[in-house]
Amino acid sequence: MADTPTGAQPEQQAAPLVINGQYIKDMSFEAPNAPAVFGSLQKGQPDVNIGVDVNARPLQDNLFEVELHVRAQCKAEDSIAFIAELVYAGLFTINVPDEHREPVLLVECPRLLFPFARAIIADVTRDGGFPPLMLSMIDFVSMYHRNKQEASDKAEAAKKDGGETIN
Repeated sequence: MADTPTGAQPEQQAAPLVINGQYIKDMSFEAPNAPAVFGSLQKGQPDVNIGVDVNARPLQDNLFEVELHVRAQCKAEDSIAFIAELVYAGLFTINVPDEHREPVLLVECPRLLFPFARAIIADVTRDGGFPPLMLSMIDFVSMYHRNKQEASDKAEAAKKDGGETIN
């Protein structure tokens, strides 16, 4: 690195987002009605419900743990074929201004974790004897805005409920 005209080393800018590690925090797979359910799967299209949630928490200074929760349930006819639950987490160092921290944690970090969680869910469902469940891409920006709006609506409703007086 070259010295500045005064002979001092220039200040090095910290990367805005660093992935320090990622890992399976919790995982479960069950096929409660196997082997009978395999016959049901051949009779028609299964019903698959998927839920995704994101949580973030500070660990120290600029270090955060971000968790991507994925839950998938498959039903064939009237019985559960499988339930897969995964909490895939990452440790991230975030060096952005405070006003940008929440969107980075709840949009950019899960966006980086998602391909790995998707592969794990596909592998575990395939290893469980089912066709691999390939999760569709998730729009974490829309998810973030929807959650912010719901939180705002709840706060507004709570404010209205708290302001009424009953005699």
